[in-house]
Amino acid sequence: MKQRKMQNADGGKRTGLARVLSKMGYCSRTEAAELVRAGRVTLNGDVRRDPETPVYMGQDRVEVDGTLLKATDKIYWMLNKPRGLVTTADDEKGRDTVYTLLPEGLPWMGPVGRLDMASEGLLLMTNDTEWAARITAPESHLEKTYNVQIGRLADDALLERLEAGVLDEGELLKAKRARLLRSGDKNCWIEVVLEEGRNRQIRRMVEASGIEVLRLVRVAIGGLLLGDLPKGEARPLTPAELQLLK
Repeated sequence: MKQRKMQNADGGKRTGLARVLSKMGYCSRTEAAELVRAGRVTLNGDVRRDPETPVYMGQDRVEVDGTLLKATDKIYWMLNKPRGLVTTADDEKGRDTVYTLLPEGLPWMGPVGRLDMASEGLLLMTNDTEWAARITAPESHLEKTYNVQIGRLADDALLERLEAGVLDEGELLKAKRARLLRSGDKNCWIEVVLEEGRNRQIRRMVEASGIEVLRLVRVAIGGLLLGDLPKGEARPLTPAELQLLK
């Protein structure tokens, strides 16, 4: 259910309890809702089980398991995801996740968007949920750039088709730009730029054209480049890199 902001008679803004935990960088909104329903969250000393219980942020006392909730510093990281890791905190199948790449002792962070298990490259992590929402919002028009190895040589017709749009399961999927990067004897690398990414969009576009995707690497989000960050490594974003994403 969508969280909402509420307003009382004196004009003060109130926010749903689960959203407060998320906004303060404690955990994701989904995890927060589970904590509330489990009776582990108190508001001004009283247990509340409704994730949308209204809260005055900065005034009301919110505790989780008896510990007072305090806003944490906002942190922003980038990592170079290898193939084979799942972009989630807990995997029901027990598979390794991207959290294995982060050093211990960091506050909770959530992924900004997704890379599927077989995909690689640039992934952002943060505890700033509002910033993450702006990055992933379609109206931000923030380009995501991918290098894609496909199982045949690309011709102009294929690149034009990716830009014009491919119909898959009733959805018209299209790239903002597509171009050839380099070719081998039997396969090649192409660059695909998306402005609004759908679930597994590039794989679906290419495979709907009867072509196998051999590798898929995200190399840029907006002006932020993956650069020379080694595969499997993670580091905080610099202030200058944060500016590139505004």
